Amino acid sequence: MNATRRSLLAAAAASALPLPAFAQAPKLITKSIPSSGEQLPLIGVGTARRYDSAPTEAEKAPLRETLKRFHDLGGKVIDTAPSYGQAETVVGDLVSELKIRPGLFLATKVGADNAEAGKAQIEASFQKLKTERIDLIAVHNLRDVTAALATLRGLKQAGRIRYVGATTSFDNQYADFEAMMRRETLDVVQVDYALDNRGSADRILPLARDRGMAVWVNLPFGRGRLFQATQGRPLPDWAKEIDCTTWAQVFLKYVVSHPAVTTAIPGMAQARYVDDNLGAARGRMPDAAMRTRMEQFIDSL
Repeated sequence: MNATRRSLLAAAAASALPLPAFAQAPKLITKSIPSSGEQLPLIGVGTARRYDSAPTEAEKAPLRETLKRFHDLGGKVIDTAPSYGQAETVVGDLVSELKIRPGLFLATKVGADNAEAGKAQIEASFQKLKTERIDLIAVHNLRDVTAALATLRGLKQAGRIRYVGATTSFDNQYADFEAMMRRETLDVVQVDYALDNRGSADRILPLARDRGMAVWVNLPFGRGRLFQATQGRPLPDWAKEIDCTTWAQVFLKYVVSHPAVTTAIPGMAQARYVDDNLGAARGRMPDAAMRTRMEQFIDSL
């Protein structure tokens, strides 16, 4: 997480509730995957950048504590990818050490130039994640999408994966992504969306809802821009109306309160960020009027 986020939480860390108190907190709010009805908590863990290098034991300790805390507080979704450096291996090792695989929803991606390369990449993901079944594999950024989806559907039919999806995080892919969503049947799509980055709400999010596809959101903090824009600013009074005590919770509640969004996957590499971010999966959510108010606020900065 960027330095701005760290500075915003530094004062709060000293007074953070201990784990036993959090364990008594209300359960995390969930939404369903339309194709199955399976419920997932509103907030998951993204692993890009923060888990991408093979850590020393000292570096691994906070990552281990992060995933332990996440699991202990009811979190499920962990999202990774072969293109995230060593992230699949790091996640696989930690999940195995902690013995928490049965309680998690593990997701990864395939992004290769042809079918054979894609199959090899997928098999490597099973090995790195140390699991016989992966909950979701998504075609990454529309790479070789037709061949990759054919492979994934075969794996789903064989019971090795549970869900099939596709991802993008680039505006210049939106038109092609929308066309793919119209012609393909998918369980989950993943797209960038944030309070200051609302382009996917114009067509992709409504289309996903119409097509019965769950939506996972990457980059829910706008690549750090939202923390930079609000650095040094107190929370507005209206944050209390949606039970937010930090800016991170404001930003995340805006994202997950969209009717089409199932889960947001911010990066988390410290336990205190788990405590903070999972607060966005509890309490009152913004209604349409509040969402407009939030947009007007951020646009005025």
